[in-house]
Amino acid sequence: MTLNLPALLPSIATDPIHQFKIFPLLEWSAGGYNLSFTNSSFWMLVSTGLVLVILGLAASRGGLIPNRLQSLGELSYGFVADMVRSTAGEEGLKFFPFVFTLFFFILGANLVGMFPYAFTTTSHIAVTGALAIVVILIVIGYGIYKNGLGFFGLFAPHGVPLPVLIFLVPIEIISFLARPITLGMRLFANMMAGHIMLKLLAIFVVMLAGAGLAWAAWVPYVLLIPITALEFLVAFLQAYVFALLTCVYLKDAIHPSH
Repeated sequence: MTLNLPALLPSIATDPIHQFKIFPLLEWSAGGYNLSFTNSSFWMLVSTGLVLVILGLAASRGGLIPNRLQSLGELSYGFVADMVRSTAGEEGLKFFPFVFTLFFFILGANLVGMFPYAFTTTSHIAVTGALAIVVILIVIGYGIYKNGLGFFGLFAPHGVPLPVLIFLVPIEIISFLARPITLGMRLFANMMAGHIMLKLLAIFVVMLAGAGLAWAAWVPYVLLIPITALEFLVAFLQAYVFALLTCVYLKDAIHPSH
């Protein structure tokens, strides 16, 4: 077991992909399997811990007149509850804890990754793909549990003639199987592309300034400001879209008939 502390903070590199590299912090293997604790695992714990602390403090006061932190917690609860209710119906509220956890896990990881030297765990398809697989397995499992074989009616809409069903059913199946792929790819691609753009602009600033063209370095530097603000917005929107689509898929599990 080897501790690798220097890998905790990524080094400055001109390669914009370098920021996504995973380093082992605590090397450990057992039974031929690599079980090392990585920088991705560390920052995942950091983002999760920050979310738990903030929401825990927001829920701990419980005053009749809420302070700002308590108001934030109440707004967060109401925001996710309304999203689940409006998309999946009242019955969908049984999945509120799952959707709430999913939304704030992704949001926390996205926001933490925006700060210098932090690591964006949602920029890896292994993380976003795993979340998407969990979502689709819950949808399939609950759909079959609640509706039995009637769940597969999702692939055969009522009232469609048999000749059309021959072509429609395979399309519906492919569309359903593509859900976890698109769900994971959307979050991964958006977070990676945004961070690459920010890193490239930062590299341009340093290179132009180092070449004695400080006047030209102001152009990418000024562009960094609105793009950084946009990335914070994207961090929230991607968490929202992931949670919203999860609610849509859960609705299909609760009411599979078209």
